[in-house]
Parts: sequence; structure tokens; C-alpha cells
Amino acid sequence: MTEPTSWLTVLNREIIACTRCPRLVEYRQQVAREKRRAYRDWDYWGKPVPGFGDPRARVMILGLAPGAHGSNRTGRPFTGDASGNFMYPVLYETGFANQPTATDRNDGLKLKNLFITAAIRCAPPDNKPLPSELANCSEYLDRDLAGFKDLKVVVALGKIGFDAYLNRLKRRGLLKTRQAYVFKHGARYDMPDGRVLLASYHPSNQNTQTGKLTRAMFVKIFREAAELAQS
Repeated sequence: MTEPTSWLTVLNREIIACTRCPRLVEYRQQVAREKRRAYRDWDYWGKPVPGFGDPRARVMILGLAPGAHGSNRTGRPFTGDASGNFMYPVLYETGFANQPTATDRNDGLKLKNLFITAAIRCAPPDNKPLPSELANCSEYLDRDLAGFKDLKVVVALGKIGFDAYLNRLKRRGLLKTRQAYVFKHGARYDMPDGRVLLASYHPSNQNTQTGKLTRAMFVKIFREAAELAQS
């Protein structure tokens, strides 16, 4: 009998070995070589970052891309940067994580009923992937979304993640146009694939330091996701 996680193991191995986007390969490797002074003793990951979490998840976080000195350094989504420092305490409070901190791949963090993935698996310059790079990475997102048979809720962090999910439905022939689906924080849409799409501002420094995204706003999103997952 095939183990339920075997498809995910195969997918993640393919993601880690991917070299489809020359610009991103060059950038992620350059960052890993040059490093940031604060992390000069780190052996940077410097490769595409695979998804992470519960292989039987009912909730999926769909983010933008690895941070240059966050998960491009640690090899795990939202680990070791300001976005993760904001997000993981909220996931812990709402019952999705066993601890509020995420520092490295061996820190003991486990997710319950939640899986984290991204529209792009390599750190892009200025956090701005090109349309061609999003297209190159779309196969991996398609396979993530197809593999989680019990998935009920997708939480899109930021408009790029939001649009990536809509584009997935267009590729499947389930959506003709994105026009009816407007990105705004707190938006909830019942999607034609039977899942619920929740929209949230991305927990980037730009949003959290300015108050555009508050902790209370973020907690509300994940409490709603938890309720929908159990319904």
C-alpha cells in the first residue's frame, strides 16, 4: 500500500532540484553566497523551498515566495524572517501550530491540519517574480492543490497568492474570468472547486509595521479558517 505522503515527498524532491528560472537560480545562489552580516555563520539553503506542514491538512496557506534571508536561508516557509515571526504566533494561538516560534528546520515546529505553500518557490529579486516565473512554478502549485484530497480552505496571503489560486482554477477549466473575485483583506469566496478562498494581506514588514495588517485582523482570518475546516 502506498504511503499517503509519498506523492508529497516526490513533489518536494522535484521542487528542491528545480532550475527552470535562470534569473531566480542566479539570485538565490548569489544571496546564499554573499549572505547577510547577521547570518554570516549560516549555511544558507539557497535552493527552491518546498511546502511544509500536515500531509492531511484541510487548510492551506498560499503565500508569495521565499524571503531572501528568511526561507532561502532556512529552507522552510516563513521561517527565520519577520513575516514568520508575525505569523507563527497566530498559528499557535489558533491551534494550527505546536509552538509560536520558527527559527530553523530542526526547531521542533509541527503544523496540525495546515500546509504552507507558495506561488513561487525561489526567492525573487525585490520580492517581485516575473509572469514567466509564476507560470514555470504553477505546475508545483497545481500538484500541491491536487494532492490534498481533504483540503477545504485556502488562505491566500497577498494578491499574488490570491491570483495564483484563481489561475489554477482557470487552468482546470473551472473559471472563465477572475473578474468576480476581488482581492481585499477578509474577503471570502466559495469557489467552483468546492473549496473556500480566504484573502488576507501578506504579513510582510511593510504591512505589519504600518498597521495595515494587525494581529487581531490576522487572528480573525485563521479562526475563520479553523471553523470552516471543521464544518
